[in-house]
Amino acid sequence: MDFELSDDEVALGEGIRRLCAGRFPLDRLRRTEGQRVVVEPEGWLELAEAGVFSLRLPESSGGLGLGMAAAAVVFEELGRALVPGPLVSSHVAAVVLEPLDQVADGPVGHLIDYRAVAEGKLVVGAICRPGHASTDRSAGLVPVVIGNLESLGALVVVTDDAIHAVDPASLDAEPVQRSLDPLHPLWHLRHLPPGERIAGPESAARFLREFVVLESALLIGMAAATTDMAVEYAQHREQFGRAIGSFQAVKHLCADMLVRAELARAAVHAAAVTLDQPDVGDADRAVWGAAVLAAEAAQANGKSCIQVHGGMGFTWEVPAHLYMMRSRVVSGSLGDLGQLAERVAGRY
Repeated sequence: MDFELSDDEVALGEGIRRLCAGRFPLDRLRRTEGQRVVVEPEGWLELAEAGVFSLRLPESSGGLGLGMAAAAVVFEELGRALVPGPLVSSHVAAVVLEPLDQVADGPVGHLIDYRAVAEGKLVVGAICRPGHASTDRSAGLVPVVIGNLESLGALVVVTDDAIHAVDPASLDAEPVQRSLDPLHPLWHLRHLPPGERIAGPESAARFLREFVVLESALLIGMAAATTDMAVEYAQHREQFGRAIGSFQAVKHLCADMLVRAELARAAVHAAAVTLDQPDVGDADRAVWGAAVLAAEAAQANGKSCIQVHGGMGFTWEVPAHLYMMRSRVVSGSLGDLGQLAERVAGRY
């Protein structure tokens, strides 16, 4: 297994980083803080034109025919830039629904058109419930919150044995007055309708694995961004006539951040490659192990970045808190760390 990025993958990542810097600079994103709609249709279409939602679709369906390894590179850059919206669920929905649409007697396109998702014309959210069956959904499994509800054109509920399509307009939900992440509006969900079953266990398992890996890729992008932010500040902020980065305590914080980010990146890329080449190892173990490391790295690095910035780090103006809060929201979509660790342990 070769973990070195190819020249094409490096170029792909650089292209997405340039797109994010030009279209989604942080100061522009922060203008939407606290709003109920943060997904800009024009920006979403630009992501689609760059291939974010179609890069793994076969060329016969208008995609690039790339694999999970390339997708992990792309979503790491999206995480680094804190691009808002249900990026992963839209991407995975297009890929998982495409083959279903090709074989169904009545195409699933009448519920969720994968072409519209890939072209950025339909935003898809997901409620993922790994470890549960679709028949258990009424037994206290309704999620407390759902994100970006007013931006969603479709919603899928994914359990271990099925994928159901639910009309977002049918949800009984109340907006959260102050979201944990000001760039990720949330709604309390009172009731989850049953929806219509559109896929069985095989597609559901695929959706869950790919969803977890790409959400983890977002997290390693955040871990890397906070590392860079902390190192940059430590190099230029002076105390007692010296850059604070010259002090051992700050050096250790930054070094630990780098180690966490790089370890998590290796695990996420390993999981992506394992999904592309399942004969090389246990895909579930790789996927859930990557999720544990990515969640830990993103959350711990967010805290350390705030600490390196000292008193300034606790102010609203310094964006370190945005990375820490986004990492908590994304990690929450995967489950708490204890649950993730149990899933990893269950594969041994």
